[in-house]
Amino acid sequence: MTEYFYSFYGLEFNPFQKNAKTVLQETAETAEAKTRLGYLAGSFGFGVLTGGPGLGKTTVVRDWASSLNPSLFKTSYNTLSSLTVMDFYRQIAMELGAQPSFRKNDLFNDIQREIKRYAIEKRVTPVIIIDEADLLSHKILTDLQIMFNFDMDSKDLAIILLVGQSRLNVTLNQSAHESLRQRIVMNYHMSGISKEEGRLYIAKKLEAAGVRQQIFDPNAVEAILNASNGTPRMINKICNRSLIIGEKQGKNIINAETVMKAIDDTHLGD
Repeated sequence: MTEYFYSFYGLEFNPFQKNAKTVLQETAETAEAKTRLGYLAGSFGFGVLTGGPGLGKTTVVRDWASSLNPSLFKTSYNTLSSLTVMDFYRQIAMELGAQPSFRKNDLFNDIQREIKRYAIEKRVTPVIIIDEADLLSHKILTDLQIMFNFDMDSKDLAIILLVGQSRLNVTLNQSAHESLRQRIVMNYHMSGISKEEGRLYIAKKLEAAGVRQQIFDPNAVEAILNASNGTPRMINKICNRSLIIGEKQGKNIINAETVMKAIDDTHLGD
């Protein structure tokens, strides 16, 4: 069934499916995010990247991290979503190459020791990426400020990038985090792509998958962009569902009616 679905539309693979072959389409927003991240790489300290779900924050961060020179940067990716707080700290320690302790104070010392070892002895900058940072508690945010405080806060030896949804900024703007907020050297909020960029996004995805003919008519594309509200993940979801429905209906060119059925199926019209 999958092979017929691809051949029906001349697809070498489904570019709108999660975990499919990555097709990066740079927009003004992703370009700006990468510029800000480039500044962070040269400045050290805390950075914050926020935006709604599905806007491509993780994709941008992954692309930026992969561009860093491994002889100059030691990158680790961490998330609290499936870990206890102590396991979260242990993960950071292990990513840095430490044998993590069991007591919290010792664990913090483990992390600081490894950061110093990289930054001072090896002249390599640790890059600690913390995804889903909007889920971090006030206590953990305070802990992070302490954990990455070196020489009485006189220098930054690492880059700590907090990535999360918009509520992360709300949390950081509270008076309890004034000290941490003052240490943030880069902050960027992603809000979504424009319709013009959305049209190019769909076209480039299809082109990368080997498509040479029209698949979505202009009204179908307009319906997709209206319903997705500038969110790449939603564009992918609607396009994917539209292709499935279109193939079942035997439509070589998908129209707005098929897209509206796809939107209804994904509950975006509720």
